[in-house]
Amino acid sequence: MKLTKLLASAFLAVTLTPVVHADTVDVTTVAGHPPVFLWVKTITDTFIPAVNQALEGSGTDIDWTEAYGGTLAKVGGEVEALEDGLAQVGIVASLFEPSLLSLQNVTYVSPFGTADVNLVLTSVDEMHDEIPAMRKMWEDLDLEYLGGGFALEDYLLMTSFPVTSIKDLEGRKINAPGAAVNWLKGTGAVGVAGNLTTYYNDIKTGVAEGVVVFPTAAAAAKLYEVAPYVTRVHFGAQYAGGIVAKKSWFDDQSSEVQDALRAGATAYAAAYATGLNGRVAAAFSAMEKGGATITELSDEARLAWANALPNLAQDWAAALDAKGLPGTDVIESYHRRLKEAGTDLPRNWAEK
Repeated sequence: MKLTKLLASAFLAVTLTPVVHADTVDVTTVAGHPPVFLWVKTITDTFIPAVNQALEGSGTDIDWTEAYGGTLAKVGGEVEALEDGLAQVGIVASLFEPSLLSLQNVTYVSPFGTADVNLVLTSVDEMHDEIPAMRKMWEDLDLEYLGGGFALEDYLLMTSFPVTSIKDLEGRKINAPGAAVNWLKGTGAVGVAGNLTTYYNDIKTGVAEGVVVFPTAAAAAKLYEVAPYVTRVHFGAQYAGGIVAKKSWFDDQSSEVQDALRAGATAYAAAYATGLNGRVAAAFSAMEKGGATITELSDEARLAWANALPNLAQDWAAALDAKGLPGTDVIESYHRRLKEAGTDLPRNWAEK
């Protein structure tokens, strides 16, 4: 009898003990570019593991689906994929959204700036908190800016012909991404819009004779095979975008999930910046081994190029100011940060 009661008590205790079930959140991450590029690869290598680590012990797990390289969205189509709910998290290149994310394109309208990727990232990230309109631009697209911005290293010029001055560009067709097409104004070159998935074939087929690009992408895409003349113009490093979540989805998540995603974005930014330096050196080595001729544009030629351009920054700022956006504030804030960091600027874009 006592044994029966003891067993019954034990059974009752087991049945009344609460069973903890981990909640599973399904998350699809999207990027139009393939993971051969560092800003996509770092999502897999750093962002996702960092989010998972931050959630340990929280009772919530994430079941990740990674959709890169056009499997869910083409380059420039990430915003639509997130808006439509096809993905919950993604890396959006503001570079390819000059209208929807105009304020984030501040670096692209002030070329010949700093080559310091960390300075660019820190500056623009801080500006998102200093200037509310910058964060609002993401929110108007139902996107939550998590941070983890990615910047592209010091842009250069690759051509099928040698370049020593802007005179060499007269009448030449040059590929450039997004707002960087404007860096060719006043040089005599003809800007041809494109992106990393089109440059090689454009040059190979004669649609273009060169490209404005950054070293790591140039090496990965083997652009030196069709544009072997590499001219280090030093257009500067550029803020290109960040990690975002679909805001309406994000707002429905627990504080643990929200904090974990932000922690992942912070870890992403640090890992991206650290990994980039080594990749840049490797990129120049690969291009040189591939037969590229690498030269430096002289200071005089660089100054001449910068001064040949129209006042891109002020024209951009005035157009945004007219729409009620703080274009002038953004330019002045960014330029001030560069000057405070001791950047040697051949042209003061904050000057009207």
